[in-house]
Parts: sequence; structure tokens; C-alpha cells
Amino acid sequence: MMQKFSAIDAEPRGGSLAAVAATEWEDGEPIEIEDEAVPVEDAIQLYLHEIGQHALLTAAQEVSLAQRIERGREAGAQLASGALLTAAQRAALETDIADGGLARQELIQANLRLVVSVAKKYIGHQLSFLDLVQEGNLGLMRAVEKFDWRKGNRFSTYATWWIRQSVSRSLAEHGRLIRLPVHLGEMIGQVRRTMHQLEQVLERPPTPEEIAEALGVTPRKIKRLLTAAIQPLSLEQPMGPDGDTFIGEMLADVEEHAPVEIATQHLLYDDVHAALLELPERERKVLVLRYGLEDGKLRTLEEVGAAFGITRERTRQIEAEAMRQLRRPEVGERLHAYLE
Repeated sequence: MMQKFSAIDAEPRGGSLAAVAATEWEDGEPIEIEDEAVPVEDAIQLYLHEIGQHALLTAAQEVSLAQRIERGREAGAQLASGALLTAAQRAALETDIADGGLARQELIQANLRLVVSVAKKYIGHQLSFLDLVQEGNLGLMRAVEKFDWRKGNRFSTYATWWIRQSVSRSLAEHGRLIRLPVHLGEMIGQVRRTMHQLEQVLERPPTPEEIAEALGVTPRKIKRLLTAAIQPLSLEQPMGPDGDTFIGEMLADVEEHAPVEIATQHLLYDDVHAALLELPERERKVLVLRYGLEDGKLRTLEEVGAAFGITRERTRQIEAEAMRQLRRPEVGERLHAYLE
């Protein structure tokens, strides 16, 4: 069931459903594009009509709402701490908590069209359009909790990443027998779209080299992505004329890694290498030595420090700073997906 968001003091704007469904975002700002084919059912029409009642926010309004949400969150933490409070102080905190909840709901409602804009790009995959929107709404709510208004970014720009992450994660979890990291699923989708476009132009299947050139990556990465994209057969799938034999019964019990798993390991190596290249040289070398990323040998802080002629404590500080940079959402989430 799709999560229901009610209007808050919002008057109908009279916009068409097509206009709502065709709203796109670019650099945090909504832009209108030509209407695209979106499955039209009564539930979808009602939902699009409802979310179309909420006006889009200015940057200043986003900041104001985020500040109210932050005050409510801080008030909730203070109230839960068990500190001794006067009746007036408790009442003030409860007011801030309630106001923060209203601000949170308003920020979510004003960006529900952004979820629709992202979700319709995934139509045709394993989930229905309503399910895609529902997953996107979960990402939007996560973005509301994580948004830091002090960094000066538009909320819609920030939220787009979380919405895509939520939708892609759900597709990856529900659509494959072997789950791929979310960002790999997105890259595989991009490769498939590019293959289709090139095939129409070339009038033949494109080579990995041609796909790589179109996407600006190496042919090796395209080959690994195509291998990872292979959908393995279920061992419970029936076969034979009567369907009374299963694939699993025909296979030897051997301890071998599937091609998909091997390709995923190679892609993990590529992603780790790319992440390390974003670090300053000394921080990168400290991590390489510390975790044996080149020779497989783990080293203590003392051993790494000796290699650089610095103290154990200084080595620890450099390692901590490097790890902090790798935890940035655009890097850390991508690497963490391999562990799930």
C-alpha cells in the first residue's frame, strides 16, 4: 500500500495530471518536459492529483523547514534525556517537537513529485509503478532525516540521490537471484540502454569496445558489467519433457564461484581503486599498507608509521581522516553495498 500524505493547508492549483507526472528536476530546480507514458490507473490518478496540490518550495523555504525539523529533533532528544525540566520548559520542547513534525511532513509533501519524476525512469523493471513510487518515498523520508541545510545545497538535489538509491536497492533485492550492489544495477541498466541505442544506429549488436567508447569507460569494465548482468537460473527450475527433473539435480556438487560473483569481485576492486584515487597520496598509501591492498599483508599502525617515518598516533590520525573521506555518501554507500 502506498504511503498516504495528506495536504496541509494547501489549495488546489488546478494543474493537470500530465503536468504533475512530467515534472523533472535539474540542478535542484523543477523543469517542465513533454509528457511521457506513465501507467494511468485510478490509484495513480488520485495520487498524482493529491501531490499536485502542494506548491514547490524556494531555497529559503527549504532551509526554514529544515531548521524547524532540526529544532524538533533536538527538543525530542532533550525531552528523552530525563533532564529535570520546569513545566514551561517541557511545554516549549513539546511545541518544538510538534512543529518539527509539521515541517517534516510539509517538506516531504512538497517533494513527492520529485519521487514520481525519478520512479518513472524505472518503469518496465520488476516492480510496478506504485511500488517504485513507494520505494522512492522511503528514500525521500530518509533524505529529510539526513539533510544538512548548512551546506547550502537545494534539498531536491540532495534528495534525488536518496530516492534513486532506495528505488535501485529495491529493484536489486527483488529482481535477482543473486543480489548485486545497487550502483552496479544502475550501471548495468545504463549499459543495456546504450547497447539498444547503438544497435539501432549500427543495425547490429555493438561490441564491448563500442559500448565502452559511448559511455567513456574501459572495455574491461563493460565486459565485467555484462557478465554481472547475467541472470542465473534457479536450481529449482523444472526441465525435461514432463517437467519432473530439476536443474539442480543435473549439476555436480562442486565448490566453484559463479561468473556473476567473480565479475562482482572484479568490479569491487575497480571501485575500491577509484575511491582510493580520490584521496591525497599519503592518505592513500597509508590505507594501502595498513590493509594490505597490494600484497594482502595487514600491518599495524607502528609498522605503517615506520615506513613513513612518523609516529603511531600520526598514522592513526591520517588513517582516520582517509576513512572519513571514504564515508562520504557518494563513496561510502557504493562500497558498503558490496557487504550487504
